[in-house]
Amino acid sequence: MDKLIQGVAAGGTIRVLAAITTGVLEEAIRRHQTSPTVSAAFGRVLTGTLLLGATFKDFDRLTVKIESDGPVGNIVAETTGNGSVRGYVRNPDAELPPADNGKFNVKGVIGDGTFYVIRESGFDMGFHKEPYVGSVPIVSGEIAEDFAYYLVKSEQIPSAVLLGVLLRGTEPFVAASGGVLVQMLPGANEHIITMIEDTIRHAPHLTSVIKEGATPEDLLRLALGEIDFEILEETQVEFRCNCSMEKAVSLIGSLGNVEVASMLTEDKGATMTCGFCNETYGLTEEDLQAILEEGNLGY
Repeated sequence: MDKLIQGVAAGGTIRVLAAITTGVLEEAIRRHQTSPTVSAAFGRVLTGTLLLGATFKDFDRLTVKIESDGPVGNIVAETTGNGSVRGYVRNPDAELPPADNGKFNVKGVIGDGTFYVIRESGFDMGFHKEPYVGSVPIVSGEIAEDFAYYLVKSEQIPSAVLLGVLLRGTEPFVAASGGVLVQMLPGANEHIITMIEDTIRHAPHLTSVIKEGATPEDLLRLALGEIDFEILEETQVEFRCNCSMEKAVSLIGSLGNVEVASMLTEDKGATMTCGFCNETYGLTEEDLQAILEEGNLGY
């Protein structure tokens, strides 16, 4: 089961988070049928969004959106802070040859553009506050560096972000996926920061240790070296969408009687596909007739 942990180190002056998201990406690939390179990019965005979302407590929904001019187009991931994440890509089958180092050319498939973080709050309580929107230019396209750049520029939090995806040629296609987020809080010792930077620089690749069975705790030890840390919270994480037949019916009904009647007479039914998870909902003639007569189906 995928898991995210968060805690503190160095006397509470450093916030640390780590997550294993292999199952999250497996489900995302199954639903969106992404190409290998897009899968690598998508997995990093999903993991980064889960990690970033866990650092904020005052939101109902956090969305990370990459708008780029590369072959993939946009990548969107959304979390509600309860361990669930969902997302989509504009061009799931985009692909490029490997980069010069033989790895996935994530930077090339992303290209240039803008990295957005959107925090929305109040919806669960019936309030509709103006969302907070932060944005920075894409500086790397490798995703982890873009998360770190956003944090230091928009949130003024110096951070180290490690995100990795390892794929294989047979099912399940995801051999490993996960990430680490280390944030320097006020009062962080410069010597400690230098130690962490050096440890991360010389650490093995995340995916190699995840593939061998590493836990989120192991990932933190990998990033922090000899620095002790305390785990404060752990959360099971998964790719999960909040779409439903009830919401599909409501959306169809919101189109108005004329449109619903047209679907009934011309199409003999209706289908709706959720962009976030590719789940398709089918409404029969009887369902549409019930919308016209009663305004709902009682789902």
